[in-house]
Amino acid sequence: MEAKETINVKKGIRKNILRLLKTTVKVIIVIIVYVLLSQVLAPASVFIPGLQDMIATFLLVYVALMVVSDMFSGTIFQHFFSGARSLFVIAYLIFSLNSGLLDYTFGNVKLIIDVRVFLEVVMLLELLGFAKSMMQAVNFVSGKVELTVI
Repeated sequence: MEAKETINVKKGIRKNILRLLKTTVKVIIVIIVYVLLSQVLAPASVFIPGLQDMIATFLLVYVALMVVSDMFSGTIFQHFFSGARSLFVIAYLIFSLNSGLLDYTFGNVKLIIDVRVFLEVVMLLELLGFAKSMMQAVNFVSGKVELTVI
């Protein structure tokens, strides 16, 4: 009996270590992309104050939700955190992009940029991701239901 428990404990530890390794690799990839993106967008920080802070805040919350979602993989919470990540992206883009109309003033020149089409495309893709997460949650729950024959 103890041998089976020891094997189950070892399998659980191995599974958690692999899950942690997978999450670590994802986080490292996101950090590398962030570093490269911040170098490319550094000149734009002069024109858009707070751009680096907005990107850093977004990535901090996004990575936190990604890590939590990955650590709960195999449970119902994975799907809820994945859906929360999609809703966070939608809300953050709406607030940070000022509902799609960006206006900047440089001396005598006022520049208005309309990014509503971009915002709509991203919102639709994230809504698709949210729907996918919720359907996966329903599938997960339906897989756990036991069928009884009457």
